[in-house]
Amino acid sequence: MTTATTATSSPATRRGAALPGPLRLGLARTAYEVRGFFRERDAVIFIFAYPVIMLAIFATVFGQDGSDIDFGGASVSFPQYFLPGMVATGVMLSSFQNLAISIAVERDEGALKRLRATPLPAASYFLGKIGQVLVSCLLQVAILLAVAAAAFDVPLPDDAGDWATFAWVLLLGTATGAVCGVAFSSLPRSGRSASAVVTPVVLVLQFVSGVFFRFDELPSWMQSVASLFPLKWMAQGMRSVFLPDEAATLEVGGSWQLGATAAVLGAWLVVGLVVGVRTFRWRRRDDG
Repeated sequence: MTTATTATSSPATRRGAALPGPLRLGLARTAYEVRGFFRERDAVIFIFAYPVIMLAIFATVFGQDGSDIDFGGASVSFPQYFLPGMVATGVMLSSFQNLAISIAVERDEGALKRLRATPLPAASYFLGKIGQVLVSCLLQVAILLAVAAAAFDVPLPDDAGDWATFAWVLLLGTATGAVCGVAFSSLPRSGRSASAVVTPVVLVLQFVSGVFFRFDELPSWMQSVASLFPLKWMAQGMRSVFLPDEAATLEVGGSWQLGATAAVLGAWLVVGLVVGVRTFRWRRRDDG
């Protein structure tokens, strides 16, 4: 009698104890990661305020004489010109830099080791990280666009096609930055050294990718180096949204090259996935 009862109840017990699917757990993990992110107030303030502050600084410094940038008959203000680069660098801060540093710190503190011992699937953990990045990127970009329009009179696109381009460049750029951040997180030897390793990479890419300066005025060798990395293409894709069509003539290829933008970002997304799968570590280097 006891054996029959046990045999009958076991499948139901197993079904009742079964974990939710990876996607559902990933959504729950996203909510957890978002709460944790906003508890780090200093990091939140830096990530959200940095693009706005840099836009204000460069717009003021370069536009103090009241002149605009002329693109063969079409002129734009300095705030309008710098806005695409600030959107791109904001995405890079929220995705690549944020994940590369935070995951390295979690690994160093043993949080990843403890998490790996739980039933949470690895895919759900990474979905949670990417979800948190997406939420922070959307909020950051919304704040930046609102400030640019209200404080600097930057005209926002009124064409549905431009907004569609904005959407796919933003989403693809966010995904690429997040995946590359996860892959890069294995490079720092400790959580304490993560900022020192990651931040210089981000700063160098900002300077060579046309974020702080007009890309067409940079040395040709610098343009070539920048073309190897995602930030340059993300900034160029954003320029196609916020700048007039006449500005495309000053790009390296004489056009916005949106196909190349998608190809380069997609290629880095694949590279980040492959490298991340092969090199990601749940433990510190000195912990086996």
